[in-house]
Amino acid sequence: MPLFFTTPPLRRRSVLCGLGALLAAAAWPEAQAAPTGQPADENPAKSAWPAARATPQARQLVRWIEGTGDNQGLPFAVVDKLAARIHIFSAQALWLGTAPVLLGAARGDHSVPGIGQRPLAQIRPEERTTPAGRFVTEPGRNLRGEDIVWIDYDAAVSLHRVRSVSAAERRLQRLASHGVQDKRISYGCINTPEVFYDQWIAPLFGHSSGVAYILPDTESFASLFVAASAYP
Repeated sequence: MPLFFTTPPLRRRSVLCGLGALLAAAAWPEAQAAPTGQPADENPAKSAWPAARATPQARQLVRWIEGTGDNQGLPFAVVDKLAARIHIFSAQALWLGTAPVLLGAARGDHSVPGIGQRPLAQIRPEERTTPAGRFVTEPGRNLRGEDIVWIDYDAAVSLHRVRSVSAAERRLQRLASHGVQDKRISYGCINTPEVFYDQWIAPLFGHSSGVAYILPDTESFASLFVAASAYP
């Protein structure tokens, strides 16, 4: 096993998700470098949670996590697929920052069984989904030795910095767009602005476990987060 792999080892689908075939991403207009302590997208020092663009489902989920301690003392991320945004929280449920994300090209809240073992050429467009639910994350590395965060290892879904896979995909332009549909382009992995990843995700999730809560885009919130949906 190459020395730059971490457990769990990299699988074929994750090469595209975590590696990026051509160009390293530039810092994103919506996630410019910020002064120390200030998040890349929004500033909690100026406005407490909920973030300005947080959906009602994201607010309800965070309220439940805070009230029940479901994150079990770990830092956590809330990925809102309908808004194409990620919200990062400390282990103490302190909101740290929010940023846009790229998501799976297809709508859907489950990964096809065995998809993590299949070559990319065999993954049909409708199968390129970002699964919804609660996931315990693990740090990992791609083939270039870049750090990534595993969300669902068996399905080869990871959280990583945006990388330009091909000019035709226009991933950097999509991430800057205000259109939510423009954010649907990946094979299922979640891409964030590089500055945001370096500021919040790498320090919090890149060395030990965390929790990722991914909100659904086809199924109901209550069907996947039963307890959270009933929380007062």
